[in-house]
Amino acid sequence: MSGTSDILSDVRRLAVPLTGAGSFDAIVERARSRRIIAIGEASHGTHEFYTLRALLTRRLIEEAGVTWIGVEGDWPDCWRIDRWVRGLAGPAMDAREVLAGFSRWPTWMWANAEVADFLDWLRAHNLGRPESERVGFYGLDVYSLWDSLARTISWLAERQPDALPVAMKAWRCFAPFDEDPQRYAWETRLVPLSCEDDVVDLLVEVRRRAAADGDDAFDALQNAIVAADAEQYYRAMVRTDRGSWNIRDIHMVDTADRLTEHLGPRAKAAIWAHNTHVGDARATSMRHAGLLNVGQLLRERYGADHVLLVGMASYAGEVTAAQEWGAVEERMPVPAARPGSHEDVLHHAFDGAAVLDFGGGTGAGEAPWLSARAGHRAIGVVYDPAREEGNYVPTVMGRRYDALIWVEQTRALRPLHHETAPEENEFETAPTETAFAPAPRGYCRRSQPLEADATGADVREQSARADPHPAIRARSARVDPGSSRAAPSAHRPRRGSSRARRACAAGSIAGTCADPG
Repeated sequence: MSGTSDILSDVRRLAVPLTGAGSFDAIVERARSRRIIAIGEASHGTHEFYTLRALLTRRLIEEAGVTWIGVEGDWPDCWRIDRWVRGLAGPAMDAREVLAGFSRWPTWMWANAEVADFLDWLRAHNLGRPESERVGFYGLDVYSLWDSLARTISWLAERQPDALPVAMKAWRCFAPFDEDPQRYAWETRLVPLSCEDDVVDLLVEVRRRAAADGDDAFDALQNAIVAADAEQYYRAMVRTDRGSWNIRDIHMVDTADRLTEHLGPRAKAAIWAHNTHVGDARATSMRHAGLLNVGQLLRERYGADHVLLVGMASYAGEVTAAQEWGAVEERMPVPAARPGSHEDVLHHAFDGAAVLDFGGGTGAGEAPWLSARAGHRAIGVVYDPAREEGNYVPTVMGRRYDALIWVEQTRALRPLHHETAPEENEFETAPTETAFAPAPRGYCRRSQPLEADATGADVREQSARADPHPAIRARSARVDPGSSRAAPSAHRPRRGSSRARRACAAGSIAGTCADPG
């Protein structure tokens, strides 16, 4: 990175020392006028990232009007947490007991002391307020195929038993695969058969019967949508392209859209996810690989002036992660950041932690550091400190985020219990040369970081094949290049096809639902 003195001066003018909750004043003030505040993290196992995110979120709830939290987690498990934190269901237990229910790898992502402390605070905060003013906690992710199917069937059995034949047809289609989405994906890859039609039929039926207002109907509909999208995600995951990444992030933003509509005009969100989801993909090498993400889609759908993207970064320390998929978690060292990376610059600029307010939306102008392209470290649930070259995403900071939280030294996250060795092997199902290897089954799967050389010819060749999976074309149906919103087009999916019925039932494409069959 050239012009070192100008770079360091640019960095320092943006920052205040991070000494406590008061250091977030600038972020909180900017958040007052925003509809969605997305808070990233540079790893999924860092104590400081989790505690600082919780501290900022508390201020956003108390001072900036945040009414719900959406996280990179499964809908059914987070729905159970939501009912508990809002005092709507569940016994009078503490958060550690509630989080003990997480049993699928990697459990440490949510079953940890840092999340438990925040949830205990949130429940106490909520119980002192009218039910209509309590802050919700929801999962945005796509992975819970079997759990969501089971919850959908339970709702139909209780409320609409005459619709059970449609639900059981979908269940029987998936039954031979023993609740293993990888097995389903691989076996349906080899034969021209899948459960897509059955799960879309279920979604259409639930959509028709869940017209009544209320949380239970909304939960049933969201579970049916998760099942339909997860079926598509897992089939895409075993291909050699990266369409599954886009399916996943579109699903997360579609879920945020549905929650925003369901919760009403006062709804205002704080979204928790990894930097690779939160930071605008257009400011990184992800763009050249044909990948989009949550931060990009939020800016496109709501407008940059109504969204605030906050990233996190650190220089060195330790992290909770695993050596391979399904393995027991470990406390691992995080080496000093690579020379020339954004983390290296921040290390030379500050003596300790800091909060940087970029103050310029999506445009970085000519400011030296904000407009410089350099590596930005990303650590997932699988990590090898000895092979860090693949953990840096080429990034223009001023376009990727609106603000950044910097931590010099980190400590590992504190799991509530240790992982046990899985009864079955966990498989990494994407080829190693792809940038974002889809995670195997388990709660809160996490991405691998985009490799620093992700703009190479081999990646471009794969990306040319990647576009995107049919789900993306169905949901975004001929989008403008600068927008993820659906635009009218003669090229929408044929009405009556699985794609058209999926989009119709999810309420994503206006004007195609007159006859969902």
